[in-house]
Amino acid sequence: MKLFDSHCHLQDPRISEDLHSVMNRASMAGVSAMLCCGTSEQDWDKVIEISQKYESVIPTFGIHPWFIATRTERWLDKLEWVLKSFPEAAVGEIGLDYTVKEGNEKEQLSVFIDQLRLAAKLDRPVSIHCRKAWGELTDLLEKEKGVRQGGAIHSYSGAPQLVRRLQNYGLSISFSGSLTMEGNRKGKASLEQVDHERLLIETDSPDLLPWGFTGNNEPANIISIVKAISSVLGCSDEMVSEITFNNGMKVFKR
Repeated sequence: MKLFDSHCHLQDPRISEDLHSVMNRASMAGVSAMLCCGTSEQDWDKVIEISQKYESVIPTFGIHPWFIATRTERWLDKLEWVLKSFPEAAVGEIGLDYTVKEGNEKEQLSVFIDQLRLAAKLDRPVSIHCRKAWGELTDLLEKEKGVRQGGAIHSYSGAPQLVRRLQNYGLSISFSGSLTMEGNRKGKASLEQVDHERLLIETDSPDLLPWGFTGNNEPANIISIVKAISSVLGCSDEMVSEITFNNGMKVFKR
């Protein structure tokens, strides 16, 4: 099987310190493409370094909603320069997270809009984080007339009823290790609403460890998400692998 991890953070020190072993295990598991998502100006250089060392790694650059307070005055100019320097790169991880304690929703929205519009300007796909801000996200996507260049909602946690609407905005839906949890009925119901051509899988390494695993999460563990999906949809692991690999390549390796 060929597998595409559509969202991971290989630059995170929890796994980057032993990245050679992590990448070897990923290769042995069949993971032949990975989207390595930057989260702030402080980790973009590490993402570049990893993507240049490993052919299977596709870089993305963005300001995650958790880290908008760390951005410099000319962050948007720097982001545009980095993206132009790496034409294969996507924009991410970007988005809205209204669970943070800072109460900076307006600032989050402004930063997110700037990045969405830059992605549209440069015709780059996006990797979007959303927690407790689904109404704001869909309202914004409506105003921006969707994401014509494509992208993904990573580790989907929204309502099943939102899936079709998000797909209509040009987005794919990615599922993580949370889908492997026995009690995640909402996630399984959402999965059943996703069109096959919009389905993606991810590890969000080193976080969101699938059920039954210990330690830090890593791309090799993505097979557990394949198995969770095949169980819900009543199809083979090979079919899920093929569908999600082809979808990932179409969205992020253009």
